[in-house]
Amino acid sequence: MGRTYIVEETIGQYLSNLNLQGKSFVSGLLIGQCSSQKDYVILATRTPPKEENNENLKHPKDKVDNLDEEWATEHANQVSRMLPGGLLVLGVFIITTLEMGNDFQNTLRRLVFAVEKSMNKKRLWNFTEEEVSDRVTLHICSSTKKILCRTYDIHDPKSSAKPADWKYQNGLSTSWLSLECTVHINIHIPLSTTSVSYPLEKNTKNGLARWAKQIENGVYLINGQVKAEDCDLLEGQKKPRGNAQASSCSFDVRVLTQLLLNSDHRSTATVQICSGSVNLKGAVKCRAYIHSNKPKVKDAVQAVKRDILNTVADRCEILFEDLLLNEIPEKKDSEKEFHILPHRVFVPIPGSTVMLCDYKFGDESAEEIRDHFIEMLDHRIQIEDLEIAEEINTGNSMMLFKNLIRLLLRLPMRH
Repeated sequence: MGRTYIVEETIGQYLSNLNLQGKSFVSGLLIGQCSSQKDYVILATRTPPKEENNENLKHPKDKVDNLDEEWATEHANQVSRMLPGGLLVLGVFIITTLEMGNDFQNTLRRLVFAVEKSMNKKRLWNFTEEEVSDRVTLHICSSTKKILCRTYDIHDPKSSAKPADWKYQNGLSTSWLSLECTVHINIHIPLSTTSVSYPLEKNTKNGLARWAKQIENGVYLINGQVKAEDCDLLEGQKKPRGNAQASSCSFDVRVLTQLLLNSDHRSTATVQICSGSVNLKGAVKCRAYIHSNKPKVKDAVQAVKRDILNTVADRCEILFEDLLLNEIPEKKDSEKEFHILPHRVFVPIPGSTVMLCDYKFGDESAEEIRDHFIEMLDHRIQIEDLEIAEEINTGNSMMLFKNLIRLLLRLPMRH
């Protein structure tokens, strides 16, 4: 028996309203959350059309076989940055004017694997063995309205298509639970005499990988309590009546990454000769969402962990892209270099308690953020709906420092 996809009813209307504009197909992404029993799809967004030069317009690539995987995967990478903890790109959809054969299914298969592979490269975390590894492909024929829903196991390169159920439900995400926390980041990345010559981006990513282990191994307090992993997240909560009350259910999360050692643990300090260091400092607002159908504590904590890791990694990546785009050279001979990382902005999904996010540099306008949402997610938003999660002109702005020094004393290492 295949997987079941419970889909927000408005997605069906969105897909049926997509205009092919004379093309033979249009493709896009499906966004939602996995669970052991079923998957929830709360948003669909078409991949924006690629700007073609005049030469390409003379010979348009309008056959499904010529679907631009690179462009589609780049869209998926951009969209994945806009997803808070708990949400994933669950798969891809394609709408065609005609019904297609097996060759077309191979194209869809390649696309869903390419999208997942591209996003996985950027993650600081790995999927667990218990997690669902199926990703969905949805094909809709615009002329016959026929729907074909299939899944592939992305952990198995030789995976064959399995049938899946696609079921619409009204108000699917009107009662999802939110988890929020503020994490104070102070990541110190020593640069050896060898690594000091590496690009700032490479050194930062190496340091983030080590920091990610601290976040993974941290202790998470939910509303001030440590709860058993398999415990129901809503245990002890007053059961809400109806979606209106459920929509306000939010949890405060605090993260403890350093604990007292037991007496049988040894602690040592090491001295390392270094030529410099990179520091990431500041406070970041994190947010995760989880469906309200018997949610487990372990799923909620996992969603928060991944939002912490994603938001820090994504900000660094956006900064490095900005430096490259504006051709700002690294100050190799300078003693100090610092950059302010972009701030997080949230925006609601209409008719849902779930909010998506984006990142804003200090000199970017609200109009630019709105336009980026529209381009990436194909949904109109209002500027007044933007929620600036982190104030720009405060001492808590997240910053990246690079210092050139000679000696670094490392803090005690735990064994």
